Amino acid sequence: MVIDLNKCVGCYSCVVKCKQEHFLPPGVTWGKLLVCESGTYPNATKHTYPVLCNHCKEPACIEACPTNATQKREDGIVWVDQNKCIGCKHCVTACPYQVRTFHTDRKDYFPGQGATEFEKLADKLQPFKNDVVLKCDFCVERVEGGAKKGLKPGVDREATPACVNICPAKARTFGDLDDGDSEVSMLIGGKGGVQLHPGFGTDPSVYYILPPSMPKSHFLSRSSFPASAKYSLPLFLMTAKKAREEAGVGGGDR
Repeated sequence: MVIDLNKCVGCYSCVVKCKQEHFLPPGVTWGKLLVCESGTYPNATKHTYPVLCNHCKEPACIEACPTNATQKREDGIVWVDQNKCIGCKHCVTACPYQVRTFHTDRKDYFPGQGATEFEKLADKLQPFKNDVVLKCDFCVERVEGGAKKGLKPGVDREATPACVNICPAKARTFGDLDDGDSEVSMLIGGKGGVQLHPGFGTDPSVYYILPPSMPKSHFLSRSSFPASAKYSLPLFLMTAKKAREEAGVGGGDR
């Protein structure tokens, strides 16, 4: 996926549509909108940028998971098997982009007033297990379902993630990064797309096109991202791997 921050207006349409598409419960979002400020008054600038699961080529979350609940498909989409998730939250800690949520007991939007019609429909169509981790899956049902009909993700709306379709500014582009002729590949090459904090070593599959006034250091420097101050990612993964081996679950190397 490519997100052009020259076009993003920070309207939250992507966040809301994602929540609607997947019937996410109260307090759970799979995408978020962050703010980058630079300069000083009166020459200060502010930019918004969406953050979602980066569907990394080298996912730290997979390395941390003791039960193989977090998996990567052949097409690169990283997803969570709720039936295998034991709620240990190792993947939540391991994700340097802080885009995983832990789902506990469902809460009503209006406590004491019963469930809304939306919540009743959500419980019927998209029942989530309690005490499991949830995250963006690039609308894998749409991508997979569309492909079965001969549709092309990123070209045909029915096979494209909902957040891409809903964006009023057309800031998001979805497609095959392995195809050099795809629109996403040409955007990255032609406009200098950058990954969010590549220093984490996970090789994200989400790229951003930055406005000239937005400092690249905010995207490229680990120290500018809150997660970098919380833990050492390599150390955590080594600890998680040791725990898997001692418990005899999930295997060693992936």
